Amino acid sequence: MRSTEVPAGLAPILLPGERLVTAVRAHWGKLAEPVATMLLGLTAAVWVDSNVTKATQALGTIFWWLFFGLLARLLWCLLDWSHNWFVATDKRLLLRYGLISHKVAMMPLLKVTDMSYVRSIPGQFLGYGKFVLESAGQDQALREVKWVPNPDQTYRDICAEIFHIVPPPGDEDFEEIDDEFPDDPGQPGGQIPPVSPIAPGGGTSYPDVHRTHNPIQDRLDSYSRAVPIQRPSDGSETVYESDDLKRRRRGADTGPIWPRSRD
Repeated sequence: MRSTEVPAGLAPILLPGERLVTAVRAHWGKLAEPVATMLLGLTAAVWVDSNVTKATQALGTIFWWLFFGLLARLLWCLLDWSHNWFVATDKRLLLRYGLISHKVAMMPLLKVTDMSYVRSIPGQFLGYGKFVLESAGQDQALREVKWVPNPDQTYRDICAEIFHIVPPPGDEDFEEIDDEFPDDPGQPGGQIPPVSPIAPGGGTSYPDVHRTHNPIQDRLDSYSRAVPIQRPSDGSETVYESDDLKRRRRGADTGPIWPRSRD
């Protein structure tokens, strides 16, 4: 699965803030041998029981007990399969396994020097592969990961996280972002941010900021005592004028001059 939702049972092994890249169970082909063995045991038990005589009645009982043992083995393998997870996050590779004793093998992404996968002929038909991981350390807790389903996609997801490759805009992860803005053929990708009806020049909308301010101007105001004024009267141009210049301009103002009478 490629989702941000953490499957049940994996939350205790993830760190706070760790982003899930992929989490997959072992391929169902891992259960092919126990299922086939159980079916063979059932066929043999039915055949022996149908041809048993009084002298060989004990033999039929033995075959039935053998079948029940194979059935119990299949149930055990099924439960163990449900607890087997291969997990990749933005920081680590993990292998969680074990039914009674839960075990976790881990390798940081920074220590992965090489990663390859092998697909046998049955794996190519059934869709599974084996991952082989190499790291700079000598002792590796996570060396081989077998029965990885959909290995091509899993390999690409992990490599993209290791090399920090951002998916293209057409990827499914960006579909929700595309719906947030209206289409505009003049913009790259067909998006344009919303236009504010109160911001001068039609800038980005900041509903709780004055129409002559924006976040950049607020930062400038924290370092300067200049205050914005608008000239001309239509507000098309914003000019900054400090308090001392305002006082100096007001001090030179002598008021209206009335014409002197010639009398």
